[in-house]
Amino acid sequence: MRILAVGDVVGENGTEYIRRRLWSIRKENRIDFTVLNGENAAKGNGLDIDTAEVLLASGADVITSGNHIWKKHAMKHIIDDLPYVLRPANYPRVCPGAGHVIYEVNGVRILVANLLGNVYMPDAFESPFLTADRILAQNEGSYDAAVFDIHAEATSEKAALAKYLDGRVSVVFGTHTHVQTNDACVLQAGTGFVTDVGMVGANDSILGVKNECILEKFLTQMPVRFDEAAGETLFCGAVFELDDTNFTCTGASLLRIVG
Repeated sequence: MRILAVGDVVGENGTEYIRRRLWSIRKENRIDFTVLNGENAAKGNGLDIDTAEVLLASGADVITSGNHIWKKHAMKHIIDDLPYVLRPANYPRVCPGAGHVIYEVNGVRILVANLLGNVYMPDAFESPFLTADRILAQNEGSYDAAVFDIHAEATSEKAALAKYLDGRVSVVFGTHTHVQTNDACVLQAGTGFVTDVGMVGANDSILGVKNECILEKFLTQMPVRFDEAAGETLFCGAVFELDDTNFTCTGASLLRIVG
């Protein structure tokens, strides 16, 4: 089984690229299952129902998110009707939506879970380590493979979670920084890992935002509107190959496409 993890989709540029290209990327790389992070996919940040439906129809099987999931306020009213759109599982349990889901493909039950890091993030929620333990315990016997998106700022926190879950889950991939890291690997006990899969957004940009907006922010420290950049698109992802019997990861490689 081959699983594709796609980095943070940024705005209209990234969403349009997914609409036009994701199915062909899946075919070219013999992908069985795709999970992507969509928390920045709507215009102006966040995620809305129209954008979510485009992403799901374009080849995303499950959409994960992060600290921007509620940027579009309507999402809190509709996320319960979108079973394959996740919010971080370590948000307070009173929040709408779900932090994990089981998706069946070719007879294989894939548990997908979404976690939010605590280090350097604007809010601190339940420990992603303890949340992962809870999800695995609650779903024991109900899944074959497990894939975790850790949406976090600190590379150390992402690596620590991957080592903590090594041998217990199939894949751990990081999101949030929009910068693809060159460390896709299989850990000692058989878990595939990459610190950050990167983004899908304008290549000539700073994290998908117009360069001049970010430069103005750094130079003036004044409030600045972050406008989405245009131009050719950078697509970042990672492919994880799983053993068909025990669903440990046997291979991990990066995807990086410009244009």
